[in-house]
Amino acid sequence: MKRFAIFISLHLFLFLIVIAYQAQASDEEWVIDKSETTAYARVSGLITHGDRLNFFIQSGSNCEKVWQNFTFYTYEEPGDIKQLIDKHIPIKINGEPFTAEVNTVSPFLMGWRVMFTLGVYPVKEYIYHLNQHYLEEKKYEIEIVDGINFSAAKYFDIRKNSWKLDQLVPSVLQATKLCRELSQKQL
Repeated sequence: MKRFAIFISLHLFLFLIVIAYQAQASDEEWVIDKSETTAYARVSGLITHGDRLNFFIQSGSNCEKVWQNFTFYTYEEPGDIKQLIDKHIPIKINGEPFTAEVNTVSPFLMGWRVMFTLGVYPVKEYIYHLNQHYLEEKKYEIEIVDGINFSAAKYFDIRKNSWKLDQLVPSVLQATKLCRELSQKQL
């Protein structure tokens, strides 16, 4: 009986290791796609999977500019959450202070999805710079923090997320290629 229990325990342990490995392997699945005028590459968050880090490339800019934004889901229900639109909210990226502008606030599931923008930059220079920073820091983490007349906890129940960017450069380059195909179709 003891051998049978050990046998079952070992098989269960191996099964859990395989499941954990597969879950870890899917942590960095990039989605590369296009709409009528925009191509994009996006990756899901590691803490809140529904939070996305997005890189949009518009054909109208000759596919030379990338708009980086990210989303945070919140379960908080402040009555004034929509007043965040167009406001610059204090954040930290890998511990360094920045601000991000709120683009949209929309109902999502049982809470809200807030989309922030980090700006528009030249594609290649920005992506290679971001990749180099990621390789040095070994992480890409955004935290929404308190600021002057802003309490992060009022609006966000989970104020930190991180994303794996190991495939950042090939993913954004593939989105850039899709953007160029869109540009050719528009001619």
